[in-house]
Amino acid sequence: MFQSRTHTCGELRLSDAGKTVTLAGWMENVREVGSNFAFVVLRDFYGTTQVVIESEEMMAVVKPLNKESTISVTGIFRERESKNKKIPTGEIEVVPTEIKVLGRCRYNELPFEINRSREADETQRLKYRYLDLRNPAVKQNIILRCNVVAALRQAMTEHGFLEITTPILTASSPEGARDYLVPARKHPGKFYALPQAPQQFKQLLMTAGFDRYFQIAPCFRDEDARGDRSPGEFYQMDMEMAFASQEDVFAVLEDVLPPIFAKYGTYHIASDAPFRRIPYRQAMEEYGSDKPDLRIDLKVQDVTELLSGIGFGPFEGNVVKAVAVSDCTLARKATDKLCAEVEVQAGQKPYWFKMDDKGAIAGGIAKFINADPAIVEKVTEALNLQPGTLVFLSTGKLGEAQKTAGVMRKLLGAACEGHMDKERYEFCWIVDFPMYEIGEESGELEFCHNPFSMPSGGLETLLKAERGEMDPLDILADQYDLVCNGVELSSGAVRNHDPEIMVKAFEMVRLGEDDVKSRFPAMYNAFCYGAPPHAGIAPGVDRMVMLLSGEESIREVIAFPMNKNAQDIMMGAPSAVEQSQLDELHIQINLPTEE
Repeated sequence: MFQSRTHTCGELRLSDAGKTVTLAGWMENVREVGSNFAFVVLRDFYGTTQVVIESEEMMAVVKPLNKESTISVTGIFRERESKNKKIPTGEIEVVPTEIKVLGRCRYNELPFEINRSREADETQRLKYRYLDLRNPAVKQNIILRCNVVAALRQAMTEHGFLEITTPILTASSPEGARDYLVPARKHPGKFYALPQAPQQFKQLLMTAGFDRYFQIAPCFRDEDARGDRSPGEFYQMDMEMAFASQEDVFAVLEDVLPPIFAKYGTYHIASDAPFRRIPYRQAMEEYGSDKPDLRIDLKVQDVTELLSGIGFGPFEGNVVKAVAVSDCTLARKATDKLCAEVEVQAGQKPYWFKMDDKGAIAGGIAKFINADPAIVEKVTEALNLQPGTLVFLSTGKLGEAQKTAGVMRKLLGAACEGHMDKERYEFCWIVDFPMYEIGEESGELEFCHNPFSMPSGGLETLLKAERGEMDPLDILADQYDLVCNGVELSSGAVRNHDPEIMVKAFEMVRLGEDDVKSRFPAMYNAFCYGAPPHAGIAPGVDRMVMLLSGEESIREVIAFPMNKNAQDIMMGAPSAVEQSQLDELHIQINLPTEE
């Protein structure tokens, strides 16, 4: 199998006793028992094997070496007297007749213990990522990622999709995030952009006559990091289908994803097809989020009419939402802590009360409710209160109240026993997104999500809005999100493939045909040559593997991730460059002045 070794460190078993073998790997640990007697743990990619030093000659080779040096060991395989049932190779050991030093570790002290690297500071882990990855627990996530990507490729190929790579150097395009720009040496003053997604190219492939496309696509966006978002670059399983509808896209992913999640996931239960479909506005009303975790059995209720007039200042003139949790045993201290966490995550203060064991309204804002027995009765009935029910409340404008309620639901579901079935993968589709919204900064009509989405009802819907027969905010888009366990895996849409409809959609946001032509020239021109209806989606590979591994941070499933500030502190990127390089590109640095 290997030229330099006969076996791996995770391969040999008791049945191999008596063989002469050659192993190679890292010296994970050395335990000296006597002057000429020691135990060495040898580790490679596949596992560990115990090496027993029993001679002065072999001790002389091992003793000067620091841990994590690489060595080759040739010797006799034998049964161990003291067996370790916790590891696959725990019944055997190697007695060496020859040890070769392959790569010497020159440092007595490591930045962290290899097998405990996950306990180290993240900055240290990222700086010495090549050491961090030696930890089998860390390495396992990368192996999982490899297996998942291979499974995705196989499944998509079996469904008739062609894997086609699209350009990395392309034109800057307004797609929602900041571009990474690359100067063009042969074209002074002009720049390439790294693609935020292969969006335009995959639509052009549909126009070119390819029926089913996919790729494991790198995407580049200059945006801030989050637990489920990697700054700089990430990968998605990009797909597009010609002559397709929303139903065609759903059918493919509902067939592809559940078996992969069931096979490779921390949990081995995944939603069966068809996945539940929830309209966007319903999701916001019932779950306070457009990416609800359906493992939680709690729902948001509107209690504005019920509670806005109880004399509690924050409720007056505002929307009020409630999340009621039955059989909740949280102590007062835990309740206060949960309130503080909601405020941190939502940016809005929650309120609460409960029904105690005697059936009385108590705690939090209870005095405002108890002031009127009729309100007590109505609240009890509306929220189906039973002894032990805890109620969290949010208030503010509609969007604020919904968002805070969503955070309340998520945290309460996790904190209150019996309200969250954690050990499963629960998928759903969020459908019927608004096509437009009022921009927070501009105060004017803007695209809510993807400007390439087809408006539901096509051109006629846009014309109705233009004629004043319907509110533009009521126009829905044939757009959909795939959500799993409260994580948005992807957005997708039926595309707007008709130039006339595309222009009219942009006119709604004060942009005309010339703007469309200038911003998306290739796509507009291609559509003028007869484009098929097409639809697609692009689930995030990093997010999928994060869910499958049970990790909280996406950086744990990427071999060489950047830190939260989009820095690669191992390689020193981004970095300054030589003035000669800048001169060649006709670039002058103009740094901001320090205040």
